[in-house]
Amino acid sequence: MLPARVPVDEFTTPDPITTNEDTSIDDLRRLMEEHGIRHLPVVRGDTVVGVISDRDVRVVSGLTVTEKLQVRAADIMAPDPLTVSATMPLDDVAYAMSEQKVGSVIVNDDNGRFIGIFTASDALNALIEIVRSGRVSTPRAE
Repeated sequence: MLPARVPVDEFTTPDPITTNEDTSIDDLRRLMEEHGIRHLPVVRGDTVVGVISDRDVRVVSGLTVTEKLQVRAADIMAPDPLTVSATMPLDDVAYAMSEQKVGSVIVNDDNGRFIGIFTASDALNALIEIVRSGRVSTPRAE
């Protein structure tokens, strides 16, 4: 049995924690630790303008206190993150993430409104669920 083309929104984290461009490094770190997340969309109004990973925050955490006070989310975010439609098939999203070597994508509805984030961890959870549910068949030994 071949799997159905599962839309990415089935495994998207809805209404994720977000931040704005002016958030300090220490506040970003605290926010990520408090919510147990590794990717943080940066929004301006209703629009996602970037994504910050825990790696981005760790890199600048080694700065002096004075230097850290000068750095904001806008300075370290990856601008123009990969964005996909909620109806895009899961395998196409995973392929795009792999090709572009990114750990997350922004998921928008059909009207372009931000509805969630899909991360590499979400992709692993999807794989586990799909395999365990029997949506994927294993080849027969001959």
